[in-house]
Amino acid sequence: MLAFVVQRLFQSIVVMLVVAFACFGLFRYVGDPINNMVGQETSIADREALRERLGLNDPMVVQYVRFVGNALQGDFGISYRLQRPVATIIAERLPATLELVFASALLALFIGIPLGVYTGLNRDGMLARLIMTVSLVGVSLPTFVIGIGLIYIFAVNLQWLPSFGRGQTVEVGWWTTGLLTVSGLKAIILPSITLCLYQLTLLMRLVRAEMLEVLRTDYIKFARARGLTNRAIHFSHALKNTLVPVITITGLQIGSLIAFSIITETVFQWPGMGFLFIQAVQFADIPVMAAYLVMVAFFFVAINFIVDLLYFAVDPRLRMPRGGGAH
Repeated sequence: MLAFVVQRLFQSIVVMLVVAFACFGLFRYVGDPINNMVGQETSIADREALRERLGLNDPMVVQYVRFVGNALQGDFGISYRLQRPVATIIAERLPATLELVFASALLALFIGIPLGVYTGLNRDGMLARLIMTVSLVGVSLPTFVIGIGLIYIFAVNLQWLPSFGRGQTVEVGWWTTGLLTVSGLKAIILPSITLCLYQLTLLMRLVRAEMLEVLRTDYIKFARARGLTNRAIHFSHALKNTLVPVITITGLQIGSLIAFSIITETVFQWPGMGFLFIQAVQFADIPVMAAYLVMVAFFFVAINFIVDLLYFAVDPRLRMPRGGGAH
């Protein structure tokens, strides 16, 4: 177990260092940060003095080590566009993105898994076939098309839900949340459905395929021969083994929800990190872009690390010593 954890930690650190180097390249090779920080009337001498003070004349290795050290402390510099610390801006936008991802993940899990189990157990039923046909929408349509369609139906025509914004928020310590207000709950419905639809469809189809595969195995046939009820076979044996690969996919999809929330946040003007990143790209705000990429990579690495540990705990084959199969 310890060797497994150490190996995964080493891999995670290597991935983060590579991502940090890519983000560092934004500062060094995408434009001149001095031009983004000063006006045209600034003299050449003042520019060189500022370059020296910021350490931009140091060797690349020194600058990279400094960048990694500052990133570990949450210091990504000052936003070119907003002239505020990037860490403060990220702290203000992070709750909105995490709440949207949390709501989308819950919808995908609590709807996708039951639908996958149902369509797997009733693959020849009319309702199961209808669900599988409708699920093609979640796979085929782009996210922005789904979002615009939901806005047109529920915000423009029916006027049940808001089409943009986060609604009224309240502060709980340093965290700002809209889940404790009526307008906040209404505002998160359409974005969370839009963001989760593809993940929900993918999860449902995965559970269905795994359920069908498990039901054909020999130990399920043996369980039926023993006289176990269908309920015990389906939920105590088949579903338990079906969820082993689902854990891995779920972890990866949660990470992708954070990364791909950019489109959803842009369509619904959701004040999260994704919408902030789009604005940063438009204004070439490199510190914000670098901070966003590092944050997304960190979430991906952290979630994958947790998923690896869960997979190690669930699958006993990973706990067998190497060469144990020979015995």
